[in-house]
Amino acid sequence: MYRTIAKTLKRQTYDRIAVQDDVSKIELMKDIDITSSSLNRVLDELLHEGWIVESGLGQSTGGRKPVLYRIQPHNRYLFGLDISRKYSVLGLYDLRMNPLFSHRWLMDEQMTPEQLVEEVAGQIQQVLAERHLSKRRILGIGIGAVGPLDYEQGMIRNPLYFTASGWQDVPICHLLTEKTEIPALLDNGINTALLGEYWATREDSPQHLLYVNAGVGIRAAYLSDGRIMRGASDKEGSIGQMVVQAGGARLHERGNYGALEAYASIQALEQQTRQRARMGLEWSAFADVDVDEAAEGKNDLPFDQMVRQLQEGEPFLQELFHRSAGYMGIGLGNLINTLQPERVIVGGALIHAAPGYYETAIAVARKQIYGESATHPQFSRGHLQDKAVSVGAAVMVLERMEM
Repeated sequence: MYRTIAKTLKRQTYDRIAVQDDVSKIELMKDIDITSSSLNRVLDELLHEGWIVESGLGQSTGGRKPVLYRIQPHNRYLFGLDISRKYSVLGLYDLRMNPLFSHRWLMDEQMTPEQLVEEVAGQIQQVLAERHLSKRRILGIGIGAVGPLDYEQGMIRNPLYFTASGWQDVPICHLLTEKTEIPALLDNGINTALLGEYWATREDSPQHLLYVNAGVGIRAAYLSDGRIMRGASDKEGSIGQMVVQAGGARLHERGNYGALEAYASIQALEQQTRQRARMGLEWSAFADVDVDEAAEGKNDLPFDQMVRQLQEGEPFLQELFHRSAGYMGIGLGNLINTLQPERVIVGGALIHAAPGYYETAIAVARKQIYGESATHPQFSRGHLQDKAVSVGAAVMVLERMEM
């Protein structure tokens, strides 16, 4: 069902129409290397198969008013699944990525791979029945998951910090396809988040886009010349091993000393808070939490409680989060100097939960960027924010669709 070859003229035409509403043949021929007769034939096929519709007439330039085209968003549908350490989200989208349904699960100690597959399959069956949709109308299930992954085999390999057991060597695509009879595709969640944000800004056509996610770990993805750049292997969270403080702290006795993840991740903030509580200093809300068990994922993490206390003005937490945001800014500056993106999106549970974290990190990053300010990238939290992974997972299916 999915292509690995170059896009056909038919697919190029569809993709160009999808960028904006109400496109004329003249506009299409400016952007696609196609003859007028070939374009007429392609448009007829797309109209006949229901992928596009005529949307009216454009402005006349002296002759007949041109016919305008737009995609038919309800010709097919897609599911996007975000599998993360804290929660998982399933969304149903039309071909314009309009959200039609969403369901979220807490990834607690009961949420094993088998349980999640059962939950997802049940929600898919329910939403299809409610909307009177057959499975033939569904292009696929895109999955954006925490890595490391084996993309070709559709497997989640050996991720850290899941609360439930069993998240090693999980053939997630096979399990979901077997249970739902809908084909599934897998990619790293940070890549699908980037793909989702790129889709959301496609009319502006950014070609060099950096996405950094700060949550339980730190992940990053980079798009250059409109393509996601991949390394030789999928090393989940490797960007978190960037050293930002020589000889500094280490997270859970793993990774580099002075690594970014030891200062600018949810785990780092929880670890530092527990250490202070165990010392009996000032703030002891989490003195009853076992640090060693928490490091091994054997008990619940108190980040939500930390955020509540932060918002209530707890001085220690204000200082802790402010310092963490500064280190995040240093890491961002290093990435920007290396990759030279035109836009930078900073997201994740840590960024969205802590007031002022984003602003502090960006202010520090700006001071670290080499070169004239006119060459500095634009910063944002993104258009999709916490929906980026699931939307991008659905976009991934659409990108690989045969037509």
